[in-house]
Formats: sequence, structure tokens, C-alpha cells
Amino acid sequence: MANTPYPESYYAASANAVPPRPALQDDVETDVCVIGAGYTGLSSALFLLENGFKVTVLEAAKVGFGASGRNGGQIVNSYSRDIDVIERSVGPKQAQLLGQMAFEGGRIIRERVAKYNIQCDLKDGGVFAAITAKQLGHLESQKRLWERFGHTQLELLDQTRIRDVVACEHYVGGLLDMSGGHIHPLNLALGEAAAVESLGGTIYEQSPAVRIERGANPVVHTPQGKVRAKFIIVAGNAYLGNLVPELAAKSMPCGTQVITTEPLSEALAKSLLPQDYCVEDCNYLLDYYRLTGDKRLVFGGGVVYGARDPANIEAIIRPKMLKAFPQLKDVKIDYAWTGNFLLTLSRLPQVGRLGDNIYYSQGCSGHGVTYTHLAGKVLAEALRGQAERFDAFADLPHYPFPGGQLLRTPFAALGAWYYGLRDRLGY
Repeated sequence: MANTPYPESYYAASANAVPPRPALQDDVETDVCVIGAGYTGLSSALFLLENGFKVTVLEAAKVGFGASGRNGGQIVNSYSRDIDVIERSVGPKQAQLLGQMAFEGGRIIRERVAKYNIQCDLKDGGVFAAITAKQLGHLESQKRLWERFGHTQLELLDQTRIRDVVACEHYVGGLLDMSGGHIHPLNLALGEAAAVESLGGTIYEQSPAVRIERGANPVVHTPQGKVRAKFIIVAGNAYLGNLVPELAAKSMPCGTQVITTEPLSEALAKSLLPQDYCVEDCNYLLDYYRLTGDKRLVFGGGVVYGARDPANIEAIIRPKMLKAFPQLKDVKIDYAWTGNFLLTLSRLPQVGRLGDNIYYSQGCSGHGVTYTHLAGKVLAEALRGQAERFDAFADLPHYPFPGGQLLRTPFAALGAWYYGLRDRLGY
């Protein structure tokens, strides 16, 4: 049977040691079968186990193999479309409920890290950096918006103050969110998987779901076994493939690229990011970066629509890094990798139920570290019969990409070109 290892990345190279997990080779019964051992699946499994469910998790490769183990490691609040956009689309009542949840994912991460003693280099503080006066104006509006929903750990940074937190000359200001922060993303996933197992959950690796037999007692088939369950949670996101065709039609995998430097001297690392906050800029096609626990710079950016792997990731991302930090021109890049996230046309997550017993959450659209942890709680609530918060997400309108799967990539790339041009022209 095929054994899919982690892709070569800094995170895989520095992952905490974990025991090997078996592939499913039997027929098993459970209350809930979770497809995917990334953040959505692991968060769902933890909340369900804490509420007395028997849970089996199927992972096609290894825990955190997809976006959960390859992302920039930033804890960023809200959604890829902010609450004001949601409010204009669905009205104040539904937006109020979604707004109240917009800052919950980061709290869940911190609760998990503390409760289960997860070693993942958790640091507090994230900065949204404005390159233009217009972007700074948007951050001022964002601060007022978030404060309207009770989120108060925010500080607006002027041009002088932002120099105290990031040594980049391009920024005219920013917004500091002290409830933001950063983590080693793969180690967070591995720690959550260990927590799942500590509560009696079972995780099978190298066990892709190849078919779902729908019905009153659905069955998930893998190459060498099957799981009969009362409920299924589909949490494969960009790595789900065509297992559930009606989900694939409304989403598109996209690739993002990340590089990691060699370890920096203590003085150089502190000069770049004196408070050790993570940073993302305010462009539509944004750059993001942070320091690791061993003082490397992780720098990411760029989007490849349709999730193709670029031939030379360093050639794409290193110039972006040097534009922000020209003082790193002689620094060696030790790791470069790509990973996929799942884009929706609305850039809002898709949550719902197929029939009576198959639940799903997908399409974080590049904003998944916090949302996926919230999604696990919301899905678990729905399985317990508390569906108000689930319904708030499920009622969001979603549409297939124009032209279907054949044309979704060129249409999205054209849109990205347009917004990238706006970024470059300062609009």
C-alpha cells in the first residue's frame, strides 16, 4: 500500500516526535467518522470526544499533511471576508451571530494548547501592516468594526509606532492584534491528534476515504477497510478530491508558497521583529512572515490557482522577502514548499449537511488556522442537536465558479491579476 510522507518543509523537519499510526485494515463501527486529520477534523474530534461520542478519524496521508501542517503559522481573527461584508450580504441578525464567533477560533487554540500541554511555540501578537494611506484607513475601519463585536485587544500603529514592531520601511502604519499570534502549525496538529487519542479516539493514517456509502447508517470505504458510523464529518478541504462531487463544484484548490531561512543570529532576528509578532500586509495578494522558535524567518506569499506546484518556489518568494528585508540578501534559504488551501467564490467558508448524517466544513479561503478550530466546535454542537451557530454558517449563500471546473482557474487567475494590479498601483 502507498505510504505518503510529509512534504519536505521546515515544519516536517522540526516536528515533535510521534508514534506511527496504523492504516485501517478492518471493518469498524463508531459514532462519528471524521474524514481528514487536519485542524477541522481534529477540532471536531476533540469536541465530540469531550462530549461522549466515539470517534474514528481517517487520514489519507499523515496527521496535518495538508494546509494544517504547511501554512504560515499565523493566528488571524475573523474570516477572509470581514463581518461588514457578511452583514451586507445576509443582514444584521445573522451577521451578529457570525461576528460573535469571529474571534473564537484563537481562544480555542490557546485553550487546547494549555489543556493538553501542546508544544507548538505559541506566541502572542499579530500585525496587519498598511503599505498605503488607503490601507491604513481600512485598518482604522476594521478596528472600529471589530470593537463593535467586543474585540478590544487592538492598537492602531502610526508610521513611527510600526517601526517598533517590524523593521520594514514600506509600511505607513498598521493594526496590532494581541489576540493574534503564531504557532508551529504541524506541531499544533500533532498535539491535537495526541489529545484525540488520549480521550479514546482512533486515528488511522495512510487510509484515504475512497467512497462514501450514503444511507441511514453511512459507511466510509478505504482501500483496505471500512467504517460504519451514525454520522460522518467531511473535513478534507483542499485535499478532498472528488470524494463528494457536490462539494468540489463550489470550491477550488489554490497553492501558496513558503520559504524558511537558515537560523538568524539573535541580534538580526530581534532587529527584524523586536517583539516577535507575526506580520501580514494588507494587499489582496498579501505577504506574511514571522520568526520561528529557533529564530528563522518564515516568509510566504503568492497564489497559484488550480494548486499546481511551481518549479522554483524560492525564485518566487525570495524577492518578496528581500523587498521587505533587504538586510537578508546574504541569508541562505533552507526550506521551500507549497501547500493548498481551498477557495470559494464568496471567500467565506461552506458549512452544511448532506442528507441527515453527513456534515461538512470547507473553503477557508486562506484564513483557516482560527476558523477551522471554530468549525470543529460548531460541527460538534450540530451533532449534539444545538444547530443555531451551525445554521448561521450553513445559511450563507454560495455559488459554483462560473464555467464550472473547466474555467474556474482562469477566471480566478484573471481576478487575482486585477487585484494584484490594484495592489501595485496603490488602490
